[in-house]
Amino acid sequence: MRETRRQAIDEVELMMANARLRDELEPYRDESIESSVNRMSLQAENEYLASMLAWERAPALPISDWFSPPLQLLPPDALGDAQLSHRLKKTIQRLHSKNILLRCTDHLSDRELYTIIYRDILPCCEKKVDVPGKAIEWMCVEDTDTWLKYYATPVERRRHQEEYHVDLPPAENPRFKRQLPGT
Repeated sequence: MRETRRQAIDEVELMMANARLRDELEPYRDESIESSVNRMSLQAENEYLASMLAWERAPALPISDWFSPPLQLLPPDALGDAQLSHRLKKTIQRLHSKNILLRCTDHLSDRELYTIIYRDILPCCEKKVDVPGKAIEWMCVEDTDTWLKYYATPVERRRHQEEYHVDLPPAENPRFKRQLPGT
């Protein structure tokens, strides 16, 4: 009897939280909310709605400004190789601390990856959303051929070839194996 009563109270609390989340999301509402939540449990729906609300309310800031003080790097050409490699490792750890994960980096030298972080990632404005288990994944591949050459699985390569009727670059192992946080 007690278990059934507790379940009923939990269900009522979930429904009240759901109503509150829907009210708070009303100014941002579109058809994507309804089509997404119809297949979820009430608990999963509330988590989804809470993450949407966090997204809508989050400020869009340059990634460098997510840090206190802001993360500023020296220009790549101002650093020697050893100094750059050391700073790259520390920067990757700091990015990971803010749930920014780097993907597809093994084809890049340390200097090339540092340059991408300096030139592309840190100045990029993104929504800073603190939702557990959510991360920004930054794909460090600038073109399809590089992805096909180093990262695509045989199945992905075959699908790409069938879909686009193109010759594929030969598959190769990337030159710079890295063990990055979050991989």
